[in-house]
Amino acid sequence: MWLNNNVTEFILLGLTQDPFRKKILFVVFLLFYMGTLLGNLLIIATIKTSQALGSPMYFFLFYLSLSDTCFSTTIAPRTIVDSLLKEASISFTECIIQVFTFHFFGCLEIFILILMAVDRYVAICKPLHYMTIMSRRVCGVLVAIAWVGSCVHSLVQIFLALSLPFCGPNEIDHYFCDLQPLLKLACSDTYLINLLLVSNSGAICTVSFLMLMVSYVIILRSLRNHSAEGRRKALSTCISHIIVVILFFGPCIFIYTRPATTFPMDKMIAIFYSIGTPLLNPLIYTLRNAEVKNAMKKLWRKKVVSDDRK
Repeated sequence: MWLNNNVTEFILLGLTQDPFRKKILFVVFLLFYMGTLLGNLLIIATIKTSQALGSPMYFFLFYLSLSDTCFSTTIAPRTIVDSLLKEASISFTECIIQVFTFHFFGCLEIFILILMAVDRYVAICKPLHYMTIMSRRVCGVLVAIAWVGSCVHSLVQIFLALSLPFCGPNEIDHYFCDLQPLLKLACSDTYLINLLLVSNSGAICTVSFLMLMVSYVIILRSLRNHSAEGRRKALSTCISHIIVVILFFGPCIFIYTRPATTFPMDKMIAIFYSIGTPLLNPLIYTLRNAEVKNAMKKLWRKKVVSDDRK
């Protein structure tokens, strides 16, 4: 049974209350979000239309770009609109939905990154059995498990959010709804809920990060037995993955693995993993991946040719 709440909506204080700075934030967030959509949707379209990108690695990259797009969309559009308003508010129901979708697609990205590490491990350490182990059916099942796991994680977040009693202050010192800022508004002891939050979100971030780092260390060690060309190609791919992992997990671990205390830098760090990382991911994967760049060039040539024939 959920606790009764007197609060029906929250006021989002955002990143600043200064009108001029809010206009700057509007431009910055709009450019970041448009770049995120362009980059990730371009990767999605390229993988879907290119026969050369049919390996499991690109199957998982497709879902990483999809989760990045959705993850950014849960935050950016509302933040862009709110930056134009004198006072931004969000209903209790919308706040709960935002908590669910934000954690769902964030957790999905974590699981997809783990699957990409598994794929690289099998490809480099078990090359003769790669296509047998990472078959299309197996990859599909793994992605389905990732979606289910993300849903379970998000439902736990919703359970925790709905168990909080709100009976007074309704100003969220943030630019979106999340459990950390909501804990500050609860009119009861939140020690247990914060403990559950750390054991849920914090554990997922920390354990996943350690698993990924260990797996890439094993992969990099195994490259000693490969040819110079094989080492170069595998190293380029792995470095791209490691950069993405560090950029995403660093801020998440900082936010979700500590007690219910807030720092002035929290909102800036949240910008990095909620808006910045989804923009950087397609740049990292395209700039360091010759196959993706070549497939994009072919897709562009096809578009140019089809436009010329009209």
